[in-house]
Amino acid sequence: MSRQALAAELQTAADSYQRAHVIQHCAVCANPCCRLDRLVLELNWKQVKVFWQLDESRAAFDRRLASGKGPEEIRAADGLYFAHRKVCPAYDETQQSCRVYDQPIKPVGCSDFPVYADGDCLTADLRCEAVDIDTLSAWVVDALGPETRVVQSADRDFPFLVSLSVKRRGAKPQARARRA
Repeated sequence: MSRQALAAELQTAADSYQRAHVIQHCAVCANPCCRLDRLVLELNWKQVKVFWQLDESRAAFDRRLASGKGPEEIRAADGLYFAHRKVCPAYDETQQSCRVYDQPIKPVGCSDFPVYADGDCLTADLRCEAVDIDTLSAWVVDALGPETRVVQSADRDFPFLVSLSVKRRGAKPQARARRA
């Protein structure tokens, strides 16, 4: 199986795991990630403008932000915005749901958190209480077949990030081209 095909299968497995286990848990989560107390949300200008209901230009907002008079939870960097330490304006705390979840304006990070494919491995963020690493590993094996072996490894600096690398039992390594 090519790396590209494996990456696509892993993304499909991650998406289906999240639909079956994570999203169902959001409504009863004790510490919703949308509160942004432990996580940082990456946003583009359109998302910031809509979520914070801004009627000013981007240049005016950027000047206000740089002068310290913008929303204290937003930082700008490399043409993007990062929100942290205050509840996302798209999150309805009363209903414990996102107002934009099924809309195109939803940030990408909200779709792939807490499990996302990164090439030929998955990364699971254990800060989400809905993630069970053993269930996720079994889910991947079920999705990719019994010849699949999943190897878990926690990030040394961020131990709450666990990578799931996929190995195929009995698969022979691809031969490398020899240089003349």
